This record gives sequence, C-alpha cells and structure tokens, in this order.
Amino acid sequence: MRYKILVVDDEESARYGIRKALQTRESFILEAPDLRSARFTIEKENPDLLLLDVNLPDGSGLELLKELATRPQPPAVIVITAHGSERLAIDAIRAGAYEYLSKPFEVDELRLLVRNARERAQLAEENRALREELGREGKFGAMIGRSAAIQKIFELVERVAHTDVTVFIQGESGTGKELVARELHRRSGRSDMPFVAINCAALPDSLIESELFGHEKGAFTGAIGRRRGKFELADGGTIFLDEIGDMALATQAKVLRILEERRFEPLGSHETREVDVRIVCATHRDLGQAITVSEFREDLYYRIHVVRLEIPPLRERVEDVEPLIEYFGQMFAEKYRIAWSGFTESAKARLLNYPWPGNVRELRNLVERSIVLSIKGPIDAADLPAEILSTEPKEQSGSRQEDLWQLPYEEARAAFERKYLLDVLERNDGNISQAAAAMGIHRQTLQYKLKQLGIRKSWSE
Repeated sequence: MRYKILVVDDEESARYGIRKALQTRESFILEAPDLRSARFTIEKENPDLLLLDVNLPDGSGLELLKELATRPQPPAVIVITAHGSERLAIDAIRAGAYEYLSKPFEVDELRLLVRNARERAQLAEENRALREELGREGKFGAMIGRSAAIQKIFELVERVAHTDVTVFIQGESGTGKELVARELHRRSGRSDMPFVAINCAALPDSLIESELFGHEKGAFTGAIGRRRGKFELADGGTIFLDEIGDMALATQAKVLRILEERRFEPLGSHETREVDVRIVCATHRDLGQAITVSEFREDLYYRIHVVRLEIPPLRERVEDVEPLIEYFGQMFAEKYRIAWSGFTESAKARLLNYPWPGNVRELRNLVERSIVLSIKGPIDAADLPAEILSTEPKEQSGSRQEDLWQLPYEEARAAFERKYLLDVLERNDGNISQAAAAMGIHRQTLQYKLKQLGIRKSWSE
C-alpha cells in the first residue's frame, strides 16, 4: 500500500517543491492550500503523514494539530515553520507533532525526516500486529515447550513481567531470546507502548551509538538531519538489546548512564533528554569471561544482571521438539495455504535425534522448507535435508551418566531410560521385537515404556 503524504501549505511553489522531492513509487502526495481543504482531504483520504505549515490563510496549523490528536489513529505530523520560530515549533512538538522543519530547509533533510516518520509508523504497526497475534496464541504467546526448563522460564516470566526490573537473558543463538523479551513486554504495564529491538552485533561501532541515541544534524559526515534513536522511540515501552556482549565499551558507558539516570545525549547535542524505558538484554557470550579480558564493563554487568533467565539449547530439551514441530507446521501450512499431514514417525525420529546447532530457529526454518517443498501426504525422512540424515546425534546434556546426579531422581531415571531404549532400538534397526529380546523384556512391555516416556515413533514389529 502506498504511503500517503498530505502537504498543507498556502504557497503553491512550496507544495510543488515538496511533491517533487518526495514523489516515489511507494508514496502518494496530496495537497491542501488551507485548513478547510486539509480537513476535507484528511477525512476522505486518511493520510499517513502531514507536512503542515503553521501560518495558513484561514488559521493556524496548530489548530489542526490539536484536532488530529483526538483521533484514534492520528497521522504523523511534521510541522513547517518560518526561520526564527523555533519556540512555536517546540509548542507543536508538545502538542503531538512528530518533528519540525524550519524554512528554508534542505531537500535531503526533508526526505530523512519523512523516512524516519515512516519507520516509526511501521514500528507502531508491527507492535499492534504483535499484540493481536499474541492475543490469538496461547497463554505464553509464541513461547512453546513442555520441558521442565521451559516451564521454569514461563514461571519466571510470569513473576517478573509486571515489574520494571532489568532482565538479562542468556542463551545460544536461535534459542528464542527475543520471544522471551517480547513476552515480558506483552505481560507488562507497558504493553500498549513500543517494543523496540536492536541487535548490537549487527551494527558497526561507528553506527550503533547513532542507532541507540540518535543524532543531530551535522553530528558526523552524512548526518543531514536530526534522527531519533531507539531509546527515544522506545520511550514508555521496552527496549531489547540483543547481543549486548558485542557492544563497544564506549557505548556500554552510555547504556550504563541510561540505566542509572534515565537520561542521555544524542550525538552532536549538549541537550540532555530523559527517557522512561524498561531494558531487557540478551547475549550468547560468557560475560564473566568478557570482563576478565576487558571486553565488557563489570559495573554494567551487575547493573543488567538483576534477574537472569537462561534458555537451554534445544538439544538439551528434546521434549520440546515435537510441540515446536506441530506449532510451526500449523503456522506455515496456514500461511502458505498448503494441506499439511505432518511428519512420518521415521522423520520425527531423525528430528528428535538431531542436535540442532541452530536451535529453534533452525527447526523453524526446516519445518517451513519442508512444508513449502512437500507434494502430498506426510513428510518422510527421505525428504529431510542431508545434514539431518548424515549428522550423528550428539550426546544430550542431562542424559550422560556423569550428569544424572544433578537431576531429581525421577528425571534422572526417565533420562536414562529414554536414552537406553532409543540406543537399543537404533542398534536393532527400529525392530521392537528384536530390541525387546535384546533387553530381555516382553514386546508389550517395551511398547508401554515407549508410550510412557512420550517416545512417539513407529517401529517395525
């Protein structure tokens, strides 16, 4: 859908210049010379953004700005003022305007502000869609699992979500750290405000400060206009700093200040701005080790390490593989409108024994690929990628004999039995009768134990 921009200015030449600067395939430019025409166009076209001149023939643009603030979903507004009217522009910001421009302005500065406004609107829409999607899902949104480890995470999320305490999430890449952060936000008192995520490892050191704290025009080469950072965009809501262990030390110092004082300064500005955000951090790194080699600030570590949530890798919670397969299968079958018959038991056996180095993200991608490429009927082992079929399953933590003493008795016994039964079945090519004979038990007893331990596979008789 094209992005609608309404230019409200009584000067025809000004409207023409703005239209020429902003007209693209993705945008549709509307024009109004006065308040009366602007009100009519707003009701008819419902624009996404207004470029609003303050001085109009039939009144002040601030009147229209105040009217728009009462609408359920008002458009973003960039106020255009005459040079020297900065006080008026500040009043407009307080009345709800997104930003202001003083005449004369550079075309690149105009384009940057419009792009920023559009990105902010997209972020708001993503958060709205996220709330609707989570509302349709289960009690814990898109967090799926029945293992003891995941149930413990569910319990901790429920206990701390309503607070503003800083949460630190530890886990390998692909385990679902952002899902946990989103669930914390959804259950908090900030759920109607923005959730803003940033991957600190995805940005070079030269850009991350600008992304986090914003910048003023001229702060560095290429800074053609003022830009709001992620902290300012998240004001009132939650900011998720993913892979904080990869953040530069200089940036860590600024994040520490926000945690302690709730204030920051954009690049190129001496103005201190206050911000009210809840901070959730995550990393796959050992920050204790990073501190010893001077790659992470110890004071920041203790400041973010208030409540710790550790997400174990998927290979350590095999019980979650099947419910995740079912969840992703239904999701992608609906998305692509493909009749999905699930995986055969032999395919499931392969998936349950695979070590999942990419964790839940890898499993999700595999299920999507399998559904898209499926033809008819259930997906068999032969349809799985080569790495699933060729990789030897890794030893599962919690199933090794030396680790069993760390588990409660019932869990340790179940872990041992599960591994023992799977190993014997594997050695007997999945033949239940042969496996039962090798163990010295009846075939019915083996079938009962498989069912009791939740090993839902079909084996030859």
